[in-house]
Amino acid sequence: MIFDTRTHTSTEEFFRQAAEELSRADTIMAGLIDRIGPCQLGMPKRNHYFASLVEAIIYQQLAGKAAAAILARFRGLYSTRRFPTALEVQVTPDERLRSAGVSPQKISYIRDLCGRVIDGSLRLQGISSMEDEEVIRQLTQVKGIGRWTAEMFLIFCLGRPDVLPLNDLGILNAVRKAYGFRQLPAARTLERLGRKWQPYRSVACWYLWASVDGNGIAKNASKDVAK
Repeated sequence: MIFDTRTHTSTEEFFRQAAEELSRADTIMAGLIDRIGPCQLGMPKRNHYFASLVEAIIYQQLAGKAAAAILARFRGLYSTRRFPTALEVQVTPDERLRSAGVSPQKISYIRDLCGRVIDGSLRLQGISSMEDEEVIRQLTQVKGIGRWTAEMFLIFCLGRPDVLPLNDLGILNAVRKAYGFRQLPAARTLERLGRKWQPYRSVACWYLWASVDGNGIAKNASKDVAK
């Protein structure tokens, strides 16, 4: 894991080194780094893997405020202050979940996630030790979780430093503006640009997000296009 200054005191040094190397590799990225300043990429969902995936499903294709309201009602179904376990969610009747505003389709996604966590086919406790592509393979077996969601999980939950979501609309829009494309670049174009950013592509993504939304956390600015 990186990006967690509470347990990794070298995180700031990592970001400094990443910024220096990105600037040397790409003059346009260098301009973004000079304008935006130090990277502030963090892991807001550190270790809360199941909760993060449920939240990702609830937020799909919804405006942020609407999704946040549904998530709050969902959490309100359970008496404990902690996020409910997979088993607690799985035994909750559909009617109660629908009363919180969760759609039938998303209920089916959440139940599939819960079932895989309960039967061990999705091993969340060991996921931090997996390679990036194995994490993506594991997560995308769950109904409703596509590659983009898995890539956000890699960056914001596992703190992986070299992830480039090729179908992220926020990143594509930022690249269009920064690099002077007339329209959104193709994924292969972004992949080609991203070769210059290795092994710090997650940090490069943060600067691209920050260049258009001002804070680098594009949680609701894009949607999963690879269900």
